[in-house]
Amino acid sequence: MTTPAGSAHTNLPQTGPSAFDERRPPERDLLDDCVHCGFCLPTCPTYQLWGEEMDSPRGRIYLMDLAEKGEIDLEGPFTEHIDRCLGCMACVTACPSGVQYDRLLESVRPQIERNVPRERSDTWFRNAIFALFPYKRRLRAAAVPGALYQRIRKIPGIAALAAKLPGRIGAMESLLPPVSLREAFAQLPVHTPAVGERRARVALLSGCVQDVFFHRVNAATVRVLAAEGCDVLVPRDQQCCGALELHAGREDSALARAKREIAVYEKLDVDHVVTNVAGCGSSMKEYGHLLADDPEWAERAKAFSSRVRDVHEVLADLGPRAPRHPFPRKVAYHDACHLGHAQQVRTQPRDVLRSIPDLELVDLPEAAICCGSAGIYNMVMPEAASELGARKAANVRSVEPDVVVTANPGCLLQIGKHLGGDLPLLHPVQLLDASIRGVPVPRS
Repeated sequence: MTTPAGSAHTNLPQTGPSAFDERRPPERDLLDDCVHCGFCLPTCPTYQLWGEEMDSPRGRIYLMDLAEKGEIDLEGPFTEHIDRCLGCMACVTACPSGVQYDRLLESVRPQIERNVPRERSDTWFRNAIFALFPYKRRLRAAAVPGALYQRIRKIPGIAALAAKLPGRIGAMESLLPPVSLREAFAQLPVHTPAVGERRARVALLSGCVQDVFFHRVNAATVRVLAAEGCDVLVPRDQQCCGALELHAGREDSALARAKREIAVYEKLDVDHVVTNVAGCGSSMKEYGHLLADDPEWAERAKAFSSRVRDVHEVLADLGPRAPRHPFPRKVAYHDACHLGHAQQVRTQPRDVLRSIPDLELVDLPEAAICCGSAGIYNMVMPEAASELGARKAANVRSVEPDVVVTANPGCLLQIGKHLGGDLPLLHPVQLLDASIRGVPVPRS
């Protein structure tokens, strides 16, 4: 067995001080779990793009191993190859040895953010993202000029100029969601009672980007849960769950947000805390692990995470009760990475969709390969994300669906960008909501 670059796998003694600081470095036992077999390679998006060993999971683990032994530092190639990782966790699903690459990446990215200085332009860009996206009020304020811009952008000359915006700025512009001010400023009811006999009592995470730009998904989620017998609470004092920051290595602010959310939801007498966003759900289910070494929060976080459920898990466990109207169309389901790989929630969304009469559900070729959204990846790594988005769009078109569904706003924007508006793109609960209410299926 050989490691990347053809050298023998090293279990050598420490050759120098570790390049990692003492705060949650990657664990030696987790690093040693990788036997460099290569089963991860076919599912790794960046390895598929470039065929570079160090842009594969086993290659990145090898770099972590070298850094832990003090043989390389964190600047330069180490950070470059870790930054290129989407964090999609397809390798975790594929690995026959049970390597916890998710835990390794989760420990390494904060090390980079703490210890590796970035170029000024990169720092500014990342800071700008995190000064906006986790804040619902700021997003609503940004929606006002955003709505105006989208009207102006329809002018042919403006559209041509927008298409020529370079790099990261062009990527952000192309990913702007359709802005509805009425939707951006709408609020969900604090309490929505169950229709008929109550079967469960749940609290919904309304989210940040989700609630401002995809409020229609939240509204559909509340209606579906209520129709299936759930009392639904939406606490007004909830804030960002910290998922976007956590996935980018901004650990301190992410954990501070996690504690705030725990404090909000632990007061509620509910069976489940429900999320309809794949990335948010994967992070919230990890709070117990992330705060395990915090004496004040460890048990509270563990109790919170044990109650977190994706909306499809709740609906599948309850089973269909509300009558459905037929939807005789072909529907393609895209597994959002943080739902399918990180949360291992795959069958439940499909079961929920199959509860709709006459619906033909189809899977996509290369289903395990990420669409390129991956949190902030499609903004900070636009070229790689664009290649992956085009590849996903081609796979979508190959099955000739009438509708595409996926359970993450980033995926909806990324796939929609590369499909060019050819097909309706929906969250699965929007389709279910339309079927229960007997109304036309929306286009977005």
